[in-house]
Amino acid sequence: QVQLVESGGGSVQAGGSLRLSCAASGYRYSPYCIAWFRQAPGKEREGVAGIDSDGTITYEVSVNGRFNISRNHAKNTLYMQMSSLKPEDTAMYYCTALRGSFCRLVAADFDYWGQGTQVTVSS
Repeated sequence: QVQLVESGGGSVQAGGSLRLSCAASGYRYSPYCIAWFRQAPGKEREGVAGIDSDGTITYEVSVNGRFNISRNHAKNTLYMQMSSLKPEDTAMYYCTALRGSFCRLVAADFDYWGQGTQVTVSS
């Protein structure tokens, strides 16, 4: 059974930083793709960043240069360092994974989802 548990969300002022973590258990696929999505109230869920088993990384345009996705295989954990945060980054952030490695940031492609962690950025 795959379980994804996010942590690290919180409230910060614009320009601040947060580091999200996603502890994965039971996820043993190879090749694989694991990613971060976010959903703001009244908006569709959107892909933020993804990484596949080859280390190829994809970022959504608005976060490129501000967010950094990384993984620790030994800890089976995914991270996302978020810097220069903006009020428009406010959303629930979800960790997600799929069976396979076709790693595009399309929500319908993903098979497993965490419960989410809230990020709130005030101006």
